Amino acid sequence: MASETSSGPKKLNLAETTAIGIGGMIGGGIFAVLGLAIAVAGHAVALTLAVGGVIALLTGLSYAHLGLAFRDDGGSFTYIEKAFAAPAVAGIAGWLLVAGYVGTLALYATAFGDYGATLLHAAGSARAAGALASVVLGAFLAINLFGAKLSGGVELGVVATKLAILALFAVAGFMGLQAGHFTPLFDKGYATPLAAVALIFVAYEGFELIPNGIDEMQNPERDLRRAIVLSIVITAAIYVVVAIAALGNLTPAQIRQDQEYVLAVAARPMLGQAGFVLIGIAALLSTASAINATLFGAARLAMVMAQEHALPRLFARRERKRPVPYVALIVLTLLSLAFALTAKLAVISAFASATFLLIFAGVNFAAARLSRRIGLHPFIPLAGGSAASASFLMLLWHTYQHDRVSLCWLAGFYGAALAIEGVLTVARGRGRVR
Repeated sequence: MASETSSGPKKLNLAETTAIGIGGMIGGGIFAVLGLAIAVAGHAVALTLAVGGVIALLTGLSYAHLGLAFRDDGGSFTYIEKAFAAPAVAGIAGWLLVAGYVGTLALYATAFGDYGATLLHAAGSARAAGALASVVLGAFLAINLFGAKLSGGVELGVVATKLAILALFAVAGFMGLQAGHFTPLFDKGYATPLAAVALIFVAYEGFELIPNGIDEMQNPERDLRRAIVLSIVITAAIYVVVAIAALGNLTPAQIRQDQEYVLAVAARPMLGQAGFVLIGIAALLSTASAINATLFGAARLAMVMAQEHALPRLFARRERKRPVPYVALIVLTLLSLAFALTAKLAVISAFASATFLLIFAGVNFAAARLSRRIGLHPFIPLAGGSAASASFLMLLWHTYQHDRVSLCWLAGFYGAALAIEGVLTVARGRGRVR
């Protein structure tokens, strides 16, 4: 339980803080992109997820040290701003981060809609999935507008529930593994699994939310780094085990056909219809809690950016009696909904993964630049930044080869971010930004 003192509200302990990271990552990751990961990486999917975990772990160490040094709701935006003296660099990073959160919100909403539609016996219905995605985004917009959020205890309960369901899935899955489903290991070549690391890297987005709650932690100096490392290691282990269980029980044809909700389908041969429903419920819980946490953090990031003149001042508007950035909440929700309703899962995943790889590369290089100040050996952030950058380039190559529509989305979004920041930079120089 979180402690409570006479001088203030409850503070988050190590378990609750770790749950925030696990909830943020597993919230959309394993449910939304597992089918895509298997389709791209083939039999090497577990190796792909493990490599993604290594990149996330290196980056997480950078976040831990930066979070302790700069205790600010701006998170990644603040870290890059502190490391590089050019406001435009931080501004572009901030725009990309906001866009990345829009992508992840769209991904979570899409997964919620797909799994919800299957439970309502409307699998494959774009209209039903879109309606459910709209409902869940609207519901959490309302919750955040009223200033509510999940407490650490509730988040811990949600995480414990879905972990228990995934554990049951893994145990049952390992009892029925088909050895032939794993050979040859590199059935789709050696380069494709590396591209898959980048394509589904959004599955590890979420741990960077932990430093944003540093002021709500009991003992951040002791627990912040532990919570980040634990959340990433536990999440990576779960991803690998669940991927093996799913791959070992499904044929390639089943994976291709039911890619959007493959985890629920994988539970049916082992646990029957009850397993299908259980996984569906876990997916709904996971994506819903991730939407809440992401929307809460992203809106406050936009508010901080507006206060720093990296976004129009409109985004800094809050209610008079409560610190609720209502303009940012509404705009982010509408953009996420539009993305979820107009883009395919592969496009959304590629965009969100590419954006966070860029942001994580920037944060790692910021940590390397500030390594003496934050007390971190420069090898760690340099390794993390190099790995994230290489994965981003691999994603661009893979997207160019196999999905040029997604590449057009990426080019359009990044071009817009650069153009907007260029306009704002000129306006700031002339004193016109309000």
